[in-house]
Amino acid sequence: MVAALLLVLASLPGLAQIADPAPLRFTNPAEEQRFHALVTELRCVMCQNQSLADSNAQIAHDLRREVLTLMRQGKSDEQIRDYLVARYGEFVLYKPRVEERTWLLWFGPALLLLVGGGVVARVVRRHAGEGGLPTDDRQEW
Repeated sequence: MVAALLLVLASLPGLAQIADPAPLRFTNPAEEQRFHALVTELRCVMCQNQSLADSNAQIAHDLRREVLTLMRQGKSDEQIRDYLVARYGEFVLYKPRVEERTWLLWFGPALLLLVGGGVVARVVRRHAGEGGLPTDDRQEW
């Protein structure tokens, strides 16, 4: 029993995530500002509800380094986004692009609102066409 406990305790460090070895260093304030603007509009593929800037997941650390590397290779912001979308899918963008596959995502709520408004208008017209309130004055309230 003691040997099994020691074996489990010895394996725990292997389960821990490796901390980011060194913080990112920027060559100038403009590079840092561009980097932060870009990573705040990209989603962490592991956390799903956090941006790359907010996430502490190891993959977010790796992706931040990848973004900085691509920036230093002279890639534009759009090229970096395209690279990440090709690798991880449209999900990596907080604001998906308006295209054939995403039109329902962008215009679905407005469509539902229009359909709902049409249903409400139809119900109101139908009840108004039935004569509305009864005109029997003999009834006491």
